[in-house]
Amino acid sequence: MKVAELAKSLGTTADTVRYYTRLGLLKPAKSVNGYKSYSNKEVSRLKFILSARNLGFSVADIKQILNESEDGKSACPLVRSLIKERLEETEKQFQAMLALRGKMSSALSQWEEMEDKAPTANMVCHLIENFEQIKKA
Repeated sequence: MKVAELAKSLGTTADTVRYYTRLGLLKPAKSVNGYKSYSNKEVSRLKFILSARNLGFSVADIKQILNESEDGKSACPLVRSLIKERLEETEKQFQAMLALRGKMSSALSQWEEMEDKAPTANMVCHLIENFEQIKKA
């Protein structure tokens, strides 16, 4: 199977296939004319990579998982450990986004009642500049 065929069969792009090939996660055979041919094993491997990425695993995580598998070890304990780390990271990011959402909402509420002002030599936009001062007070 060639790059475009593989990409189409898994609902991804040829660039994605080439990217994982460049990283060494996919290892296609090369024909005499230089075309890369992907075996059923590589198709399954890309399917795994796409599923892992969809779950939030990084490329480095996927390399680790694949290495465990290639060494004949069960990758399941590693996968569990990594997903716990990714979940903790995601929770931190989520909480940070909630805090940012709160700040944005507060700013919008305050700014709706404030007048527009032209910039000065010492001020670009009084809404932003005064918001931080208000919050510190």
